[in-house]
Amino acid sequence: MPHNPAEIWHRVALSKDVGEIEKVLHDDCVFESPVVHTPQRGKAITSQYLAAAGHTLGNDTFRYVGEWHRENSTILEFTAEIDGIKINGIDMISCDDDGLITHFKVMVRPLKAVNMLHQKMGEMLEKMKG
Repeated sequence: MPHNPAEIWHRVALSKDVGEIEKVLHDDCVFESPVVHTPQRGKAITSQYLAAAGHTLGNDTFRYVGEWHRENSTILEFTAEIDGIKINGIDMISCDDDGLITHFKVMVRPLKAVNMLHQKMGEMLEKMKG
């Protein structure tokens, strides 16, 4: 049965809760970050990145501003602002027929935002480890 990954993701988006995020991820989920060269594989690392993104981006300026859907895939456009830097990006999400997210790719612009997110996400992932 086809699923809408946007509905699946919106249930846990910005929850900052690794356990809640893990519930919607396939065990072999692949995460592609705008700042990490290689795809990250597996539910554990993907949930860490997505929770860190929730902590980093999840302020009162974060908004999903557009959605495009196909069977078992979606693109969600978002905007946010951190430290006066406007961020524009998309989440490209695919799921399987069981409704588990199998692929999550994030793309961000402009370059100033990518560089700032790289630094802040790194700091947040370190903090979450401790």
